Amino acid sequence: MSIEVEALSSSDRDAWNEALGRTPERTPFHRFEALEVFAKYANASLYPLVGYKGEQIVGLFPLFVIRKGPITTAFSPPPSLKVSYMGPVIVSQPGMKTNSVERRRRRFVEESIEWLDETHDPHYVHVRTSITAPDTRPFDWELFEETPRFTYVVDLETDPDALFDRFSGDARSNIRDAQDACSITEGDVTAAQSIITQVRNRHAEQDISFTVTADFVADLYEALPEGYVRPYVCSVDGTFAGGSIVLEDDRRAYGWQGTVKTDVEYDVNDLLHWHVIREAAGRGLASYDLVGANNPRLSRYKSKFAPTLTQYHSLERSSKAIGTMARLYRRFG
Repeated sequence: MSIEVEALSSSDRDAWNEALGRTPERTPFHRFEALEVFAKYANASLYPLVGYKGEQIVGLFPLFVIRKGPITTAFSPPPSLKVSYMGPVIVSQPGMKTNSVERRRRRFVEESIEWLDETHDPHYVHVRTSITAPDTRPFDWELFEETPRFTYVVDLETDPDALFDRFSGDARSNIRDAQDACSITEGDVTAAQSIITQVRNRHAEQDISFTVTADFVADLYEALPEGYVRPYVCSVDGTFAGGSIVLEDDRRAYGWQGTVKTDVEYDVNDLLHWHVIREAAGRGLASYDLVGANNPRLSRYKSKFAPTLTQYHSLERSSKAIGTMARLYRRFG
């Protein structure tokens, strides 16, 4: 039986989220509520593609289409919002054989790209998979250009004390020095806005563009179910010193935004990561994704927390006329 692809309406979000809950490839970025917020702030049209085999959902692929003048582009995730991962996820049945899963993935990607080409004929398409996507070959076969990308992932199934012993010496020292003077609490939407404002100010000081706004983060916090967006605030003597916004589902935590360099005497960032690791491990999560290991400076910092280097993929297809756009997106997207 062939796979049929169609765009789901917003009234069917429950069906989307229910199917999402049945795939190990899911991320919190794939939740339907999050997709709607992303579309709003990216000024994009959301097309939540669903693959059906008969009446059974076998794949989910959120696409964001942006039109500017005569140019049509498609993204998953949308650009300029610091959304880490997206792309298609396959809903497989327990015990499915490898060849059956691979065949399902290939057919779903093929049909989704065909749907996109027939309905929008985009000049440029960019897909960034998550670390949970095990196979990007269907995009290779659809003539996408593939670029490996990297992140660091901390194993939370390791005993926390044993994990702490594997941290770098300066990370352990910084955490010990800071933990008595600093207080970390999980905050609400106001805390999330304060953290993003601090990050935006830090980027402005360095004359670096940062397009994530406090309103965007607030809307994401309000849209997602409780516990999906966790703003952790570090205070010193009752004064806000820094924070980290963590996205999570029932499997993984993602260190999404925050933990910028501060002028506080203590290294609150190392302490924040350690606090998030312990909290997420205590909730039974399997891993903590530090989100990104592609910048040399940030990679040196993140490697302190005994992570595993993990690969994901950037996938592009473009017409010759907008090759420059593709190069700019790779640099700034």
